Amino acid sequence: MAAAAPSVFLLMVNGQVESAQFPEYDDLYCKYCFVYGQDWAPTAGLEEGISQITSKSQDARRALVWNFPIDVTFKSTNPYGWPQIVLSVYGPDVFGNDVVRGYGAVHVPLSPGRARMAAAFVRGSAGLRTTCQTHVSSGPCPRQPPLVGRVES
Repeated sequence: MAAAAPSVFLLMVNGQVESAQFPEYDDLYCKYCFVYGQDWAPTAGLEEGISQITSKSQDARRALVWNFPIDVTFKSTNPYGWPQIVLSVYGPDVFGNDVVRGYGAVHVPLSPGRARMAAAFVRGSAGLRTTCQTHVSSGPCPRQPPLVGRVES
């Protein structure tokens, strides 16, 4: 008698990174990646992506609008290590180098249907010291954005 194969379930993530507000910055772009536990595996779509550069809207909100699509499917045999999306927003510093302007992570919703999620972004200080560090050594920014949403073992 053959052993039964473990059953799996699928998680389909379909949506978009719509917009962000960074009042002190302009000409920003967004990167995303997914972080998930050991039992999870992507089966279709892209696990990471990068948007276009956008400028602030001309209305009162002054929002940075990307409308950046996300479409990925995962499979797993258990919910431990439920996927998180890690967002990093980049823009130029005074020297024209791309630096992290903010980053954050949010879990993929547990229930099916439409969900509107807001990621709280962590921002670095904008002083001269940070600017110099960024120019010389990439500063205090996370070199590996997935660490923001790291899954504990």
